[in-house]
Amino acid sequence: MFEAKDIREKAKLVRKWCMVSTTEAGSGHPTSCLSAADLTTVLFDRYFTYDLKQPLNIYNDRFVLSKGHAAPLLYTLFGMAGAYPLEDIKSLRKLGSKFEGHPTPRFEYAEAATGSLGQGLSVGAGLALLGKREGLPFKTFVLTGDGELAEGQVWEAANFAAHEKLDNLVAILDINRLAQSQETMFGHHIDEYVNRFRAFDFEVIAIDGHNYEEIDHALQLATSNTNGKPYAIVAKTEKGKGVSFIENKDGWHGKALKKEELDKALAELAPINDNLRFELKKPAKVQLTEKIKGPASVDLSFEKDKEYATREVFGEALVKLAAGNKNIYAIDGDVMNSTFTEDLKKAYPEHFVEGYIAEQNMVSVAAGLSRLGKIPFVATFAAFLTRAADQIRMARVSEANIKFIGSHVGVSIGEDGPSQMGLEDISLFGTVPGTIVLQPCDAISTAALLPKMVEHNGFAYMRTLRSKTPLLYKKEDRFEIGGSSILRQSANDLLTVAATGITVFEALKAADELQKENISIRVVDIYSIHPIDKDTLVKCLQETQQKIIITVEDHFEHGGMGDFALSALASTQGQVVKMAVTKISQSGTKDELLNDAGINASHIVKRVKELMQNKNKKM
Repeated sequence: MFEAKDIREKAKLVRKWCMVSTTEAGSGHPTSCLSAADLTTVLFDRYFTYDLKQPLNIYNDRFVLSKGHAAPLLYTLFGMAGAYPLEDIKSLRKLGSKFEGHPTPRFEYAEAATGSLGQGLSVGAGLALLGKREGLPFKTFVLTGDGELAEGQVWEAANFAAHEKLDNLVAILDINRLAQSQETMFGHHIDEYVNRFRAFDFEVIAIDGHNYEEIDHALQLATSNTNGKPYAIVAKTEKGKGVSFIENKDGWHGKALKKEELDKALAELAPINDNLRFELKKPAKVQLTEKIKGPASVDLSFEKDKEYATREVFGEALVKLAAGNKNIYAIDGDVMNSTFTEDLKKAYPEHFVEGYIAEQNMVSVAAGLSRLGKIPFVATFAAFLTRAADQIRMARVSEANIKFIGSHVGVSIGEDGPSQMGLEDISLFGTVPGTIVLQPCDAISTAALLPKMVEHNGFAYMRTLRSKTPLLYKKEDRFEIGGSSILRQSANDLLTVAATGITVFEALKAADELQKENISIRVVDIYSIHPIDKDTLVKCLQETQQKIIITVEDHFEHGGMGDFALSALASTQGQVVKMAVTKISQSGTKDELLNDAGINASHIVKRVKELMQNKNKKM
């Protein structure tokens, strides 16, 4: 039987610890916690199914705190469930504490790092999608604030959730009216939110977010929902609810109560029973996602005299990898016939997710899949991954195990023009700590490097080419993360040209042209951009007549492979000369655009000769 008094007393204790922890920290967002205290107290006390000993149990319900600034609420809820003593939360925001200002994986019960607003519903959709696809009974609850509902990604997620019929997804919308600097877009006009979520084909109920009977009724409906529609609970709440001098008052966002204010607030809530706790419902089973060591290589055959686009090889290799690893998923941004994830869709449709043209949602959905042990490949044109830069950043903070594939890189894509050219992507992924960045130039190296991406636990990014390229390697050749290949060398090499992707072939053409004039250059294929093969680069500097490495790449000049080479050789005597794209390109053929960008064979030949002349002048 539902006892509102019991719930009310537990909510008071939740409120107490949200305020105590933030006052102890001297910062935080207590008013944002208080508005959602009643909603989450009913959820945890009566509906949430969870095994505290196994946060990754695939039979657990999932709770995503999209309004990450309300982190003290999350910590208090799990503390009251018995995960740790509530006193521990007093270390909130202190260095080394798992109770950070916004949730991160240091807090083992956080489904994702949140706090960059608007991303939680997408993460929740990824978790719910996994439950649907694999027949798991858990529900996913996402608590959002109303301020973040102005973010476009929320509506990408809503569109996606409705399309995928995620009736196991429950969005709890904390409509407390007040944002950081002013009233939210619609304030307490609840119908505005109801109408929008209904328009996105959600089942919607509007409630008083502080009326325990209404909250309970809404959660009862939401958790029993099986009509193919995601559920939205639109809850009208008061920011700072429960404490008269901050309740529904502007100017309190992100402000902790001072000690005397805290005492006053707790006196208003008194009496408070410090012994109250939640008794979470236990899941029917305990099972973790099986970790699978997939194939170390993929068995693909290539015709010696035939050319292949590395993007096509990626599609073929992904199918082979998925055959041996059921944890592999692919999410594509409506370009599956260009990225060739369509191969996986044909072979294993249950492991393919169409993300449509909604890259931000696509990345955060992948973070949700990764949370429960899946290995998602996120694929689209490299240029469009930059749309999701913040989602990529936050997924990395979440320690997600995502593999990114960016096709159509560089000016070499040709006639489509600059809007489609990925020229910032190495910079984007290269700046994210611990991220592997690869760019194979032919079919064999592509097929060899993809299993290495899967083996790597963490972020990995591969650039794939639109243009078809000839085979440079033999099937028995070996490739490693952090490796490279010397393709041309002699005892009297003048200098080294280090190239990557399409420019490898331009470097080889340049070497052939220069050899006609008895000028030998060394050519290195930098297929691993990050980490870059420092040892080989140092060796090349030491062994060539001129201590010069020319880096050539189809990427903008700053943040590309050339900068990784410069960093690697910073303490080594020698010179790095960067050749890269320095201007906005245009439409044209591949060869015209490589020439226009100054990174084709003729420009490499010209640069080598200029460096020779400069050297001779100094002598």
